Amino acid sequence: MNLSQDHLSVRTTCAYCGVGCGVSATPKGDGTVTIAGDKLHPANKGRLCVKGSALGETVGLDGRLLYPQVRGEDGLRRVSWDEALDKVAGTWRAIIDEHGPDAVALYVSGQLLTEDYYVANKLMKGYIGSANIDTNSRLCMSSAVAGYKRAFGEDLVPLCYDDLELADMVVLVGSNTAWCHPILFQRILKAKESRPEMKIVVIDPRRTATCELADLHLPVKAGTDVWLFNGLLSYLNRIGAVDPAFVAEHTSGFDAALATAEVDCADPAAVARICRIGLPALMEFYELFAATHKTITAYSMGVNQSSAGTDKVNSIINCHLIGGRIGQPGMGPFSITGQPNAMGGREVGGLANMLAAHMDLERADHRDVVRTFWESPAMADKPGLKAVDLFKAIEDGKVKAVWVISTNPVVSMPDADQVRRALEKCELVVATDIMQNTDTNAYADVLLPALGWGEKDGTVTNSERRVSRQRPFLPAPGEAMADWKILALFAQRMGFSGFDFAGAHSVFDEHARLSGFRNSAADVPRAFDMSGLGHLTQRGYDDLEPVQWPVRRSAAGAIEVEERLFADKRFAHADGKARFVATAPRAPVNAISEDFPLALNTGRVRDQWHTMTRTGKSFTLADHISESFVDIHPQDALLHGVREGELARVSSEWGAMVARVQHGGGIPRGSVFIPIHWSGQTSSDARVGALVNPAVDPVSGEPEFKHTPVRIEQFRVNWHSFILSRTEVDLDSVAHWTRIQGREFARYELAGRNTISDFGQWARGVLGVQDLDADWLEYEDRTAGVYRAVHVVNDRIEQCIFLSPRQDMPSRAWLASLFVKEQLSEIDRVGLLVGMPVEKGADTGPTVCSCFGVGRNTICNAIVEKDLQTVAQVTSCLKAGGNCGSCVPEIKKILVQTRVEAAEARL
Repeated sequence: MNLSQDHLSVRTTCAYCGVGCGVSATPKGDGTVTIAGDKLHPANKGRLCVKGSALGETVGLDGRLLYPQVRGEDGLRRVSWDEALDKVAGTWRAIIDEHGPDAVALYVSGQLLTEDYYVANKLMKGYIGSANIDTNSRLCMSSAVAGYKRAFGEDLVPLCYDDLELADMVVLVGSNTAWCHPILFQRILKAKESRPEMKIVVIDPRRTATCELADLHLPVKAGTDVWLFNGLLSYLNRIGAVDPAFVAEHTSGFDAALATAEVDCADPAAVARICRIGLPALMEFYELFAATHKTITAYSMGVNQSSAGTDKVNSIINCHLIGGRIGQPGMGPFSITGQPNAMGGREVGGLANMLAAHMDLERADHRDVVRTFWESPAMADKPGLKAVDLFKAIEDGKVKAVWVISTNPVVSMPDADQVRRALEKCELVVATDIMQNTDTNAYADVLLPALGWGEKDGTVTNSERRVSRQRPFLPAPGEAMADWKILALFAQRMGFSGFDFAGAHSVFDEHARLSGFRNSAADVPRAFDMSGLGHLTQRGYDDLEPVQWPVRRSAAGAIEVEERLFADKRFAHADGKARFVATAPRAPVNAISEDFPLALNTGRVRDQWHTMTRTGKSFTLADHISESFVDIHPQDALLHGVREGELARVSSEWGAMVARVQHGGGIPRGSVFIPIHWSGQTSSDARVGALVNPAVDPVSGEPEFKHTPVRIEQFRVNWHSFILSRTEVDLDSVAHWTRIQGREFARYELAGRNTISDFGQWARGVLGVQDLDADWLEYEDRTAGVYRAVHVVNDRIEQCIFLSPRQDMPSRAWLASLFVKEQLSEIDRVGLLVGMPVEKGADTGPTVCSCFGVGRNTICNAIVEKDLQTVAQVTSCLKAGGNCGSCVPEIKKILVQTRVEAAEARL
């Protein structure tokens, strides 16, 4: 265990995004954990975003899956590990014997550790004999993988994070970096502060928080990225911004790529019209790119999640190859991954069309390398089913058993209701998870408890190819086991040798040794090589410092690493040359229509992660954006008859959901944006995956999450309500609800379509208060339809409920503050009855800075009372914005709005 100097803190790695920040975790005697940034980790150098800072709030055992369970006629029952694994192994063996190895499948996750991923792929591809193992990383970065492989010959990210600080221009494409990768964004902004001439360009249909601090924002029409970058390629060639020696000696395919680009994209004015941006802005970008050799183009989900995602990636890479902008400090195409170990999964062949150690499933010589190393009895010899096709095959009965590990496809997959239908029909569904109740686990025949963050032991690899340790600092709860161990025990029951790993260390050692096996002797050695970390002792593994691959050993035994790839201008194709790829632009598969006139874009919000099974437990992360929403332009809202603050039903050809309408100010006409996080556990009807179309990129198989035709209409309700309660409440009769975690309570936002005849009786029924003598404070205005009640136990607030036909109800922040009080004061009781705080300053407003818990009202009051002029002054006064910085764009907006309102008030 790698300990800091106080011998209490454990150095580990964050469980969230692909930045891979180092974390210092200190468990306390009371079961809590103190979290801080690891100052020695090169990715974050001690800084953490709000999600990382709140990790300590997510390690409790509430809601955890702690024991193996098997579903029978009477529901789930607890069983032993032996019984559970025997059932799975027996069923899999019978299915394989009757229908062949392709009748079973694994669906895994970028949140697995590399060791877990490695064992899963060895089992399926080398012993079961099928490549039917795919991962939720298919949904976020498989287009980047395919693009890199086409251009470079191998899935290789050529840069490191330090390059973001060395670049003279950073172009962020399809990435709300300020919210989704805030530590990287802060590194970029800090570099710009020291060099104001450095340029930041954002290319995104929405005006996001990232745009607020950019020099140039290009709000391109969704799906037009290839037109934009093909136009750039044509422009660079036309003005002579070419490195002819590099192109001639180190690339191939240039003429074909240029010819394709010039068919539709040679005229900048035509490109501007197609992309729906102004010609001056387009030319400013083209001229900046041409004039700035040290340019990084960093891209994320807005590029990858498209039916043309791979071509988008290659159109970007083409623009770097034409000028030789690669392999040197401060330049290159940079895929910023979404999950903590998406890169580690790529290393071990986590996708259905890959082999371990960056080898190709289609190549017989590569299969022979892996077969020989693994002593494999049944090596897969063809690609397996990619995620969308996999769940279609399950519904069709072709795949009869699926094992879902550390992911929640009923929420996260496109056409998510199809996934639900598939699991309902599947003969055997196994789910390995840390949580008991998820949308997916509801369909599992066997539930297996896994270790979670803080309990797991292994490695992850971040977006810059840096391998870091995740170390345990908490005991294994209940009977939970590591994912690799569960799979190894299962493999042994299937009769397979080669899975008698002594621990995570021995799995890592095998993974590292495979990466170097028959590698150096090849005509074109694989760039992925971790052989320098092979044969580590247990102590060496425990003490492993973050390190970028490739990692080799010199003849003298010294460790050798490479920060950047392609410095020698040699690529992984057989001829050593990079490939220009011709990328003919094409529109999204499903076009908007009269029935579905709006284009849906999906993505993340600042303080939540994936389907909220972890972040949903944190009260710190709950307040910034507490409900799902549909962001729509005000004119579109007027056209479709929906209002800001009210509920609306959004539907597509594939499904429907309900969310609250907002005008965020950054959405173009004809589009809507809905976040991905809400599930059936946190809301009655907010799974956006049910709407998303299942069209995929023909090369990568990545779904088109950024463009689904939808329509929007009112979701009419008769009343609105909210509840704060220390105990669970009965929501069976409520038309729409959302659950939000608070400090020592849960908050529920409700809306109903029924008519309530007796408010008091209804409220007591929902809250479960049967005692007529309970300390029950209530106020009712029958004519106005307003009702509020408070249940007090031993002078402490236990529950409260507020109901109105209108949305403008009391402040949730003020009410939440009452739940931390050991005793309500008389003035608190008065405020509860009148529906507003009596004391000045009691209502801090909606949370803006989650790191320090600073609300909007607090910031506005400080701006006015202390005449604050800048974000830096707000930070100095209130700390807001002083940690991860992801709230800085919002504070900037509040500054402007508050000062304008104050000036108008003085007139």
